Order: sequence, then structure tokens, then C-alpha cells
Amino acid sequence: MSSMSTSSTIAIRAATESGDDDIVRRLAALDSAGAPETPVVVAIVDGRPVAAASLVDGSVVADPFVPTAEVVELLQARVATTAQAARPRRRRRFGLPRLRPAV
Repeated sequence: MSSMSTSSTIAIRAATESGDDDIVRRLAALDSAGAPETPVVVAIVDGRPVAAASLVDGSVVADPFVPTAEVVELLQARVATTAQAARPRRRRRFGLPRLRPAV
């Protein structure tokens, strides 16, 4: 695959421990990097795994022999969205003022 075309199919999915460990390790080896911390999402272009990103710290590994800049951007957006959704929301209190103990 020399470059992504407008008709390329891109899938981003959560890596499963059983089937995707080898894929993530292979991508890390190609990228001369350590495997990203789990959990991980994997990007697949036209059926071929080309990049993976950690949902913990956002680190990315990608196949250097495939143009992956656009795919990495998609992965980073997915990581940011997932991280934002995972943050606990603080409830805002409206109405009654806080009561303070009498001194």
C-alpha cells in the first residue's frame, strides 16, 4: 500500500488481549519503540493493521513503511475522546448555598 486513497477503509477498534498482542508488538518493533501501555486501540487500513495507540498515555506506534499520519490523527482523536469520557464529572450544585458551621 503506497498511500491511503479516498476509498481506503479505516477501522479503529479496541485491541483484544488474545488476538492483538502480536499485532501491537509487531507494530512496535517496526517503529523501533516499546509496545504501548494497555488498553490499546488499533487502526486497520484496508484490512492491514498500521498503527496502535495507548488509551492510558496516548503513545502511538505505527508502521513506518505505510503513510499513517492521517490514521495517527484519528487514533489520537479517539484516545482524547475516550480519555474525556472516562474522566469523572464533577456535579455542579445549584440553588442552596453551602452551610458553614457556626463559630
